[in-house]
Amino acid sequence: MSLHKIRPFKRGFHGFALILALAMPSLSIALPNQAVMTQSIPSSFADLVEQVRPAVVSIITTKKTKSLLQEFRHRIPKNSPFEEFLPKNKQFDEFFRRFFERESFQMNRDGQPDKSSGLGSGFILDAEGLVVTNHHVIEGADEITVKLHDGTKHVATVIGHDAKTDLALLSITVNKPLPFLSFGDSDRARVGDWVIAVGNPFGFSETFTVGIISARGRDIQSGPYDDFIQIDASINKGNSGGPLLNRQGEVIGINTAIYSPTGGNVGIGFAVPSAIVEPVIEQLREHGSVERGWLGVQIQSVSDEIADSLGMDNTEGALVIEVLPDTSAEKSDILAGDVIIEVNGKTVENAKKLSRMIADAKVGNVAKLTVWRHGSKKIINVTLGRMSGEETIASTTQGEQPASDVLGLTLSEMTEQTRQQYQLSDNLEGVVIVDVENNSQAAKTGLQAGDVIMMVNQNQVSRVEDVVREVEKATNAERKRVLLFINSKGTQQFVTVKID
Repeated sequence: MSLHKIRPFKRGFHGFALILALAMPSLSIALPNQAVMTQSIPSSFADLVEQVRPAVVSIITTKKTKSLLQEFRHRIPKNSPFEEFLPKNKQFDEFFRRFFERESFQMNRDGQPDKSSGLGSGFILDAEGLVVTNHHVIEGADEITVKLHDGTKHVATVIGHDAKTDLALLSITVNKPLPFLSFGDSDRARVGDWVIAVGNPFGFSETFTVGIISARGRDIQSGPYDDFIQIDASINKGNSGGPLLNRQGEVIGINTAIYSPTGGNVGIGFAVPSAIVEPVIEQLREHGSVERGWLGVQIQSVSDEIADSLGMDNTEGALVIEVLPDTSAEKSDILAGDVIIEVNGKTVENAKKLSRMIADAKVGNVAKLTVWRHGSKKIINVTLGRMSGEETIASTTQGEQPASDVLGLTLSEMTEQTRQQYQLSDNLEGVVIVDVENNSQAAKTGLQAGDVIMMVNQNQVSRVEDVVREVEKATNAERKRVLLFINSKGTQQFVTVKID
């Protein structure tokens, strides 16, 4: 069975759905007071629709498409010896067009490239003509047009966009004040609250659908700061960028993605919460770009096994795999093996949460980190740097899998021979695994000959005795697992293994 991909509305969807009906035993539950339930269900949303409708817009994008000949010419380097053999007259272009007509070769008879168009949604943010939408709606567009409620169309300019949160801010020029919407507090929105989704599905402008918030904090693997509101209000292709409203008509989210096996609505949609949208849009409004805090560590979330191996009471926190060079983290006291459990007194639930918390902090501010090291808490103050390009403040690693147990391993200290045998770099330090016992805990977790143990229980190791000593300490402390920091063919990660 394949897994459905979650994509923006603008793109297609493939796959199939599996529905399971489970027989459940009869349960006796207390139901809410009938009067309370009746009062919470609105008789109509007509007044709200009338109020917000003028501030919702359609986004029309146009992108020029190159002809096959243009693409071919584009790929020939300038001053190449092949360049002189390319015909430069319209007669040849016309011949080329006819020849490739069966392959959907696109070129007008005047030699100009055709245009492809796209549709999306958005809403007006202020009376002067600022418009909010999704980044993927306007990505790669050569022309962007905003269609207002009154049917008028206006050419839009891009003030700024942010791919990481899939948000964009546009501007249109108008000669009168425009109706606009305001942000609400998405943090106060609860699962079960009524919501209204507005947009331009399949080109049907100003479509309103109603549903409830189905879940909070969804991570759909679309970006480093995923924290989506899941809704069951019907949304489809073309809804991207439209507002998600509460019963007061406030924007608590931007409709961004759907889960669908067919491309149509199946009752699972996702919106970027206003708690993320509002600060990003404010930065785009002021600077045209988004500036994020930068710590400079590679991390992974704490699993039950890792927490047990470190003597932690819960699985919250982000485990530091590597401290990157020339970063704020390197200049501080943060070490590989530390578990960051709080930032400025707020709990770090997992690696994703740490990424968002640091990114939301201002560059140059001092972040007070609470870390778990060697069985106790330690406070570390770090002056945050600036994230540049497509870097991540704290990139999460894949494959957080358990690993290693000394009793199932044959170990060797690092020598010139082992470096050559396993093609290990000269600057790599640790203890080399030269054999793994079949059916051992180490074998079950995927450890193999050539892997290098760099740390055990947050302590660096360089000799076989170091590894044995740390495992014995974990055993004497009645811990069920031991934590190893492994370098496997250049990839580093923390792994745990059950102690027999």
